Amino acid sequence: MSIAAARDYLDLVKFSHTVFALPFALFGAALAARTPEGWRGRPQDWLGILLCMAAARSAAMAFNRLADRHYDGLNPRTAGRHLPAGKLSVRAVTLFTFLCCAAFVASTLLFLPNRWPLVLSVPVLAWLLAYSYTKRFTSLAHFWLGASLSMAPLAAWIALRGDLEWPPAWLAAAVLCWVSGFDILYACQDVDFDREMGLNSVPRRLGVPGALRLAAACHALMIAALVALGLSYPMGAFYYGGVALAALLLIYEHALVRPEDLTRVNLAFFHVNAVISMGLLAVGVADLWIHITPG
Repeated sequence: MSIAAARDYLDLVKFSHTVFALPFALFGAALAARTPEGWRGRPQDWLGILLCMAAARSAAMAFNRLADRHYDGLNPRTAGRHLPAGKLSVRAVTLFTFLCCAAFVASTLLFLPNRWPLVLSVPVLAWLLAYSYTKRFTSLAHFWLGASLSMAPLAAWIALRGDLEWPPAWLAAAVLCWVSGFDILYACQDVDFDREMGLNSVPRRLGVPGALRLAAACHALMIAALVALGLSYPMGAFYYGGVALAALLLIYEHALVRPEDLTRVNLAFFHVNAVISMGLLAVGVADLWIHITPG
């Protein structure tokens, strides 16, 4: 594969947007790995988390481009994407999607003898791929996407520990609310197109002002879930400082987007949320590192 072709596939799946879910998977893994004696987890477990995240996300994004290619071609905002613009063929993207799905399932073998990642791999893939059709029948598609990304910290915890406890559940709840909120913001750009095509979304159902209020409520719930995580683990002051900064960034994000001015949605969507996810990973791991005490 040439460099140009590789670049096309990376752009197809918006690989740079991995900064949304991957930090929370790594944070969930760090929560699972921390012990009073140090950090648990084999190198192959951490490699497995990285490979599974990359493969699952790439499969879901590529499948989404396949499922939405006709709508993308009709929407001026998305008409330049690879499939409607003819930069990549349907056959090539279908093969790429299949290979990513296979790579995801194969990567779960790195966690053996813990069988849970392998057992859950196909149901997880089914959920991720099904998201691409949700706008056809429900306005809650944003929350389906949020639930999809919220699997990242849960899966990382299961991969390292083979069970579930409250800390990864609270982190997953935070991701669910965070992603749902910013996806509602992003969908405000297409409210007229959704009405014309008969697609479902929160902005179409509630209008842009109502959608912005619901997104703000989701982000308030995200902060509450992060506080609950800190209490259930428990985390220290460094972590809570990071949560406070995340709250300020979310307030800034909502200040950027107004019902009468959606021109800064992309700034709010990518740049601010990338800082939030990477920042929470950094302060979370730093807090865990500070509070590890010798056994």
